[in-house]
Amino acid sequence: MAKTVDVLFFGAHADDIELTCGGTLINIVRSGRTAGIVDLTHGEMGTRGSAPIRLREARAAAKVLGASFRDRLDFGDGGLRRGREQEMEIIEVVRRYRPQIVFAPWMEERHPDHSRAGQLVTDAAFYAGLSKIKTKLDAHRPQAIVYYIQWYVPPVTFVVDCTAVWKQRMKAIGAYKSQFFDPRSDAPKTKIAEQSFLQMIEARGIHFGSLVGAQYGEAFVTKQPPKIHDVVAAYGGREV
Repeated sequence: MAKTVDVLFFGAHADDIELTCGGTLINIVRSGRTAGIVDLTHGEMGTRGSAPIRLREARAAAKVLGASFRDRLDFGDGGLRRGREQEMEIIEVVRRYRPQIVFAPWMEERHPDHSRAGQLVTDAAFYAGLSKIKTKLDAHRPQAIVYYIQWYVPPVTFVVDCTAVWKQRMKAIGAYKSQFFDPRSDAPKTKIAEQSFLQMIEARGIHFGSLVGAQYGEAFVTKQPPKIHDVVAAYGGREV
């Protein structure tokens, strides 16, 4: 049986996790817990790079983040499929790794693959807990699904302070040399390959951090609020 993890991160494409919640993954690993990543497509429709290149980059980035593993499924880039077949594959993944918490894209996003991935993971994570859905593995339902923000910014449920790990997070993003700004590259220009895109990622981290009195932060949405035992500690460090 595969080694279980405390937290499982799902992304539509390699680099989704690094751009949105890589610092949170690093924090989880630094706390002594375990985390894994599952990319739902090969990224074959990307303007720059190729599926094999992105796989090498994704593996390098996973090492920087400290992920226990990085799996890749094949649900079709640029038209991510979310039928029963795909649900069953994710059910198997959830039952194999038995995470307490699952991270997925927020379901109202600019890129349709991200929105589809968020809904697919949400549905499959619930179905994974139904014992009458038979697979080779026992039923398991995560305690909660946490949604990360990729482009649009819905009302935020909580923010994770990523100040101490921000440089490591940006190093993981830098592993995707084919995708992001490189003044020496002659690859086709894309929105995410502009220098301003990485500046926006930095600015967003500063903005989210400012909401909780931190230098850098990552913001998340949940359908159920997190449980807080110490209200004073939860709001510590913020100016009133």
